[in-house]
Amino acid sequence: MAVYVTSDAHGHVRALDEVLEQVSLGENDELYVLGDLIDRGPDPMGVVSLVRSLPQARVLLGNHEDLMMLAIGRTGAPRDGAFDTSGLDVEAFTDWMNWMQNGGAATAEQLERLSCEEYAGYLDWVRELPLYATATAGGRTFALSHAGISAGVALEWLGTHAGANLEDPEVLAEMLAAQQRDDLLWIRAEFWGCPTTLVGADGHGPVVVAGHTPSPLLSVYAADEGVACMNEDGKGMVVELGACPATGFVADRIDVDCAAASGAGVGRVGVLRLDDLKTWYADIREGE
Repeated sequence: MAVYVTSDAHGHVRALDEVLEQVSLGENDELYVLGDLIDRGPDPMGVVSLVRSLPQARVLLGNHEDLMMLAIGRTGAPRDGAFDTSGLDVEAFTDWMNWMQNGGAATAEQLERLSCEEYAGYLDWVRELPLYATATAGGRTFALSHAGISAGVALEWLGTHAGANLEDPEVLAEMLAAQQRDDLLWIRAEFWGCPTTLVGADGHGPVVVAGHTPSPLLSVYAADEGVACMNEDGKGMVVELGACPATGFVADRIDVDCAAASGAGVGRVGVLRLDDLKTWYADIREGE
């Protein structure tokens, strides 16, 4: 059994399908999808359908799914599969426009084509998506969330749980449960710009794997890391951060958002195998 992670396909189903064909998942493998299946790209519900068809997939909530739920929760159930935003008050309309301005139009258009039953079933599925997960592969424990974690919250939790072994997945899950919801979905600079403190100088401890921040932006949020944030062709890539003497030269953070939301030129969908940190990619093509 192998454990794989991907994130932030953002409606680019062709690229996601292509990279998964390269990986060739086995029936006993696990695939963690760290959210943001929707918005930005041309076929968000195609991504949702593909991921939901995979028995190996374990999906986490992303900030774009959260934006969607906040926006459409204001409209009520659709009539004949269509949204009715005509009666929204100012606050509700602001939530709707926030989703639209963050790439929600393509998702909304496809949701409008669903039957009421299909629409309700999709929302029920999203409501059940967890905010975090843990995985064990290659002799190491990993913490998984859409955006990352707060090191401050982790330290505070450890301060009240002396001797806690975060390499135990159940204990790690307790620490993740103490994290703030908004951090798990939205954190950026505070996560990518500083150590997690979870990996010790002996190299032991859980590594945090997240998406949300397209890897090219790590040059801004983690400018002191001195690592490549794009490949030689200027495309997004899986990036390992934080390897230093304090972590036994083990990267304590891994970004798996390969900038698919940016479209052709920069964007790719990537998959990381946790067992050996091998990666696979599929480029976003022109017109998709």
